[in-house]
Amino acid sequence: METCPSVAQVVAVMEAKGHAVFRNRRGHDLNLVGIRSADTTSNAFNDWFTVFYTFPQNHWNFFAFPVTTDPGLHYRLEPLPRGARGPAGVAILKPGQYRRAWRMGRHRGRYKALVQAEPIAVYRDPNRDEELDMQEDRLDTGLFGINIHRSSEARASVRVDKWSAGCQVFQDPDHFQFLLTLCDRQVSKIGPRFSYTLLEERDF
Repeated sequence: METCPSVAQVVAVMEAKGHAVFRNRRGHDLNLVGIRSADTTSNAFNDWFTVFYTFPQNHWNFFAFPVTTDPGLHYRLEPLPRGARGPAGVAILKPGQYRRAWRMGRHRGRYKALVQAEPIAVYRDPNRDEELDMQEDRLDTGLFGINIHRSSEARASVRVDKWSAGCQVFQDPDHFQFLLTLCDRQVSKIGPRFSYTLLEERDF
């Protein structure tokens, strides 16, 4: 997905789907919205992560960054073990809106990130190939450590590979640091929980 939709397009799709759009002008009430590419075989950062808010004027501040919303090829071929409960297979976040499901924390205990704090829905793809299969009969709901974090600390990554086993992952660490700055402002003015909405290219 080469070009990110505009903020007007993103808001229109969210409202058409019945998702909440936050317009709190008293502080940085962030809309965190991912847009998944229609390409289900790519191992690249070909999705978008948008963040937008209305503050201090009555207009949108809008930013868009390249990310992956899909697991990398490594975990498609070798999924992490799921354990005895629930279906096996690599996790793929189901599109939708997840209210207050992330909080500020540390990704794998290592560095600051948005970490999953409430149950979410993922598809489980068990067949260990490059293609992502998203089937309603293979849904799994729970706490899986589906975090919002960066790839390399030092530079923008080219391939996803091991950077994501289902997390939403920023390609460029500078972009991710900018997001954390905005998130810190929300925490100080509104509260520590964050909602995230995942849309699809076909929605536009």
